Amino acid sequence: MNIRLNHNFKNIISVDNLLKAWSEFVNGKRNKKDVQQFSLRLIDNILQLHGDLANKTYRHGSYESFNISDPKPRNIHKASVRDRLLHHAIYRILYLYFDTKFIADSFSCRKNKGTHKAINRFRTFANKVSQNNTKTCWVLKCDIKKFFASIDHQTLKSILAKHIKDKDVLWLLAQVIDSFNAEGKIGVGLPLGNLTSQLLANVYLNELDQFMKQELKTKHYIRYADDFVIFSQDKDYLEKLTPKINSFLQKELHLILHPDKVFIKTWASGVDFLGWVNFPSHRVLRTATKKRMFKKLEANPQEATILSYLGMLGHGEGYKLKWQIADRFLLGYD
Repeated sequence: MNIRLNHNFKNIISVDNLLKAWSEFVNGKRNKKDVQQFSLRLIDNILQLHGDLANKTYRHGSYESFNISDPKPRNIHKASVRDRLLHHAIYRILYLYFDTKFIADSFSCRKNKGTHKAINRFRTFANKVSQNNTKTCWVLKCDIKKFFASIDHQTLKSILAKHIKDKDVLWLLAQVIDSFNAEGKIGVGLPLGNLTSQLLANVYLNELDQFMKQELKTKHYIRYADDFVIFSQDKDYLEKLTPKINSFLQKELHLILHPDKVFIKTWASGVDFLGWVNFPSHRVLRTATKKRMFKKLEANPQEATILSYLGMLGHGEGYKLKWQIADRFLLGYD
């Protein structure tokens, strides 16, 4: 069924939608000081935001910046509560429409998708291409260099305009998109930390997905964020595919493949994808992922965190690791 959503500006900025967005946004954040301050005058703040949006006097505020190292150093930008509330209001109206436009094998930041389903799909495609491991299965693994910091604002707004006719909605999205510029660049980059960034990033790379499926006719292709893999029995085919992909990314999206993170390997030799090294008979946790897991557990040995990792290890060959974690951090684990 082709779902058509009414991206009406009034629907997005309505008080009703802002209140529903607040109930979703505030979940798990009620103890945050900035959230508590906003909630003290919640109705007044929501009415003020609604009025500023309706009058188009709204301007997105600045960001608070901080660094994390999970799994690699990243610079996170946190917007104000007022702006994050708006991000939720936009997301809850536009997500469903755009999700119907994405290919089935795009797995990042989508409901009922995620890393576990992506690595299971990896195994399905590898089995199919290898004809149940009777033929050599080659895998082209690609990564886009500095993806979020390289998203071109004007290109993104042009892509959105192909889907959205309401000029006021496009104005609103431009306020969010143009609220951030990557360091040393104007009109480039989306902040890691915005809920809208997750959706907009998928909208941006959906252009690549459609190129892969419609122009290059790739049958066995999986993308998770800016990581993607393509399966084939023909290594030469994959080698010829790489420059075509890079050319499209550069010309159409102003992106490039990471020169150090593009490789072609056989499934039998082990392919690193989404934290797991995948083999025909099993998959094992990447060494760096394993070290990071134990480091996080040492710092925060909460039962919920421990159980989360134990659940994750159930998706691969993690039997020994599960017992190491249980013995070290969770007394009485069965």
